Amino acid sequence: MAKFVKLNPAEAKQLRVVDERLMSYNVEMTEVTGGTFWKAYTPGQIAGTEPVPPLVNLADMVKLQEWYDPIDSTNERLINLAKAFGPVWVRVSGTWANKTYYNFDGKYAPGVVPEGFQNVLQKQQWLNLLDFVKAVGGKLLISFANCPGIHDAETPWSPWQAKLIMDLSMEYGVPVSAVEFTNEPNLMNTSGFPKGYTAAHFRRDQEIANAWVRENYPDVLLVGPSSTDSTVIEMGPGAKGGAGIGDAMPDAVTTHDLMAEYKVPMDVFSYHYYNGISERLESVMPAGHWQASQAHTDDYLSMAGLCARSYAPIRDKYMPGAQMWVTESGDAGGGGNTWGSTYLDVLRTLNELGDFATVTDGIIFHNTLASSDYGFLQHGSFEPRPNYWAVLLWQQLMGSTVYDAAAEGHVYCHSRKDGKDGYVYLIVNNDLENAMNVELPGEAEVYALAGRDGMRSSVMTLNGTDLVAGPKGELPELKGIKVAGSVEVAPGSCAFIVL
Repeated sequence: MAKFVKLNPAEAKQLRVVDERLMSYNVEMTEVTGGTFWKAYTPGQIAGTEPVPPLVNLADMVKLQEWYDPIDSTNERLINLAKAFGPVWVRVSGTWANKTYYNFDGKYAPGVVPEGFQNVLQKQQWLNLLDFVKAVGGKLLISFANCPGIHDAETPWSPWQAKLIMDLSMEYGVPVSAVEFTNEPNLMNTSGFPKGYTAAHFRRDQEIANAWVRENYPDVLLVGPSSTDSTVIEMGPGAKGGAGIGDAMPDAVTTHDLMAEYKVPMDVFSYHYYNGISERLESVMPAGHWQASQAHTDDYLSMAGLCARSYAPIRDKYMPGAQMWVTESGDAGGGGNTWGSTYLDVLRTLNELGDFATVTDGIIFHNTLASSDYGFLQHGSFEPRPNYWAVLLWQQLMGSTVYDAAAEGHVYCHSRKDGKDGYVYLIVNNDLENAMNVELPGEAEVYALAGRDGMRSSVMTLNGTDLVAGPKGELPELKGIKVAGSVEVAPGSCAFIVL
């Protein structure tokens, strides 16, 4: 039986104005330097016809990863596809960044890693990344190394490495605009910190780092704590966690453990959100994994908003009035689910943007731009995945003023991005059996999204036409169709409706 929604913009009450860079993304440090990352799923696993081998224990997690060469951040196709998003933040971080040595003076030969570090960032690799950030009109967020090569647990953190990357970026004309001290510090034993490192050590060192940044780079935003922590989320009966791989770590500390009344206050509150853990880790923590059959459900789609509503009072306690940034987000921790590269994940991605904007102002950094199974672009070929097209349309259509949509279900309302009077509605019909009949107040332009070959399709359609990019990142015309009176949103599809 078809559902019914009536769009009545006359009743749309303004909630807030959100940041124009709400939709942003990560370029993991391992993408810049080359390094280990999650193994790609097979075509059969992506299609849901081949099982994912179970992991026996967390100690074997390294077997789920493989070496990847650095992405070519000078690639014309990559730059053109990323530039099409418009203004964004680019975050270069990840656990790999916690253990990276900046070899900007060429002291160490290629392949040589200094003691206490895990990997090396060469000067040209960083300059290429800076050129990419400049080319796409991005602002740069980074995190610093905090590992045995920097200091031991009882010795306070020192900025001797951080100064190199901050100064080189500034001298090159693409300065760092925001800093998180480290990535996912609540995962103490897995984040690469010095042996014996505790939450107290982190609080000490974050205060040192923030004071140093504030004194030497006063225009740089201080962001933190970059935690992945389900203990603070007010779980409902259908929830399965929102901390990703943090849900699988029994000795992780909490967000509250990381925070304090710092003498140098931070500017932005940050956390990481994932819908539980991926199929790779399901065998070691089955309670934290959602099945593909659940990826369209209300419980699943509600997790992003649930996390934002749970973290908001923590932000208010430690950083009242600050923006809230989700500095890593994706469908599941542990490299993403098998369907992360398919149309099925578009429902989650668009609903996350819509729901988050009703809760607070801030930024969501999708993890990643061009690596992993949930990257916007496929590693190496930079082939756009369904989520790329979905957020591209969000960027082109959804303005910064957020309204209460005054409608049941996953329905969101913003101003028009083109600056014209009117409204843009996003409707996520997560019912896979029934269409949604939408009554319009007049004429509208509709952008309907669906999987070409079903929910787990690797190709998405716009109003029935396949979305495919050219070899140099040339984009097809993203054009809506004019309708009046009403429109039907098909089962399992999403639609932007411009009034």
